[in-house]
Amino acid sequence: MMDWVPVVFVTFKVLVFGTGMFFAIKWHYDKEKEEEKRAVLRAGGKVVAVFVLVLLGLGLVTFVVAGMLGLDLTFP
Repeated sequence: MMDWVPVVFVTFKVLVFGTGMFFAIKWHYDKEKEEEKRAVLRAGGKVVAVFVLVLLGLGLVTFVVAGMLGLDLTFP
């Protein structure tokens, strides 16, 4: 009568631990993908910010040089 108890409990234990390990691995994998996506977006934002700052600086230098050369920079 007691021969089936270890089989049932070991089977149950394997199923519970297997399910727990599956969801733990899945959770870590999904979290890593999410952090990877955030890192790409953050890097893209930095590139855009640097590009806008360089563009504004270039525009300012252009107007300063054009003014020094005596070009008319007034809007009509």
